[in-house]
Amino acid sequence: MSIFDFAAGSELSFAEAAAVCSRKACRSGASWQLLWNNPKIHTPERRKIWLACAEHRDWLEDYLQTRGLWKETLPLDAGSPAGLLEQDR
Repeated sequence: MSIFDFAAGSELSFAEAAAVCSRKACRSGASWQLLWNNPKIHTPERRKIWLACAEHRDWLEDYLQTRGLWKETLPLDAGSPAGLLEQDR
């Protein structure tokens, strides 16, 4: 999909197209948000968000849990752009 698809009025919104798994080299659509923070640099209430496809959810959760960063995993709500705006890679 290109920028021209958005201008042409394609069926996918920009937010839906941007919901891509955060796993390196994965271009699959995300269906989960993994909330985390690094207590060494973030305030306790701060939540960073990684997006995950079904295939990589467990891998990304394990990565964050092993480092003591994971807080919770929630389904990705397509109507909520807040998670997409703060996505980290």
